[in-house]
Amino acid sequence: MAHQTSIDPNLSREEKYKLALEQVKALVEGETDLIANMANIAALIKETFGFHWVGFYRLIGDELVLGPFQGPVACTRIKVPNGVCGTCVDRKAAIIVPNVEEFPGHIACSPYSKSEIVLPYLENGKVLFILDVDSAQLNDFSKLDKMYLDKIMQQSNKF
Repeated sequence: MAHQTSIDPNLSREEKYKLALEQVKALVEGETDLIANMANIAALIKETFGFHWVGFYRLIGDELVLGPFQGPVACTRIKVPNGVCGTCVDRKAAIIVPNVEEFPGHIACSPYSKSEIVLPYLENGKVLFILDVDSAQLNDFSKLDKMYLDKIMQQSNKF
């Protein structure tokens, strides 16, 4: 079933997150397919905030494998612990990078990505997948983004 996901662009970032979180709950309710839910969540975040790239990587063995995403072509596989995404998996913790050019070992999938936030989804202490969000703006992510993206990732337990 399709859902209306239009969120007023004039709202504050926090107000957008609150509405997006409600939309995520509605999108994943009753849907058990992980890939379908990842696809809709990536689309919702991209559409709501206009970030440069939003997507998921699944951890398979010692590699992150590209999952559903919105944005330009992306890196297909990333070895853990390489780059921001691999470091997130290695640390089992969210990472906010104000300027990707200053992150040691950053993997430049797109020259337009300037800042990044990556959050892991953990089950029984093991990373299953990550959410990666890139912005074309420097220093575009804060604790507010982390808090709400964490809440969105918690909806993953509905997958």
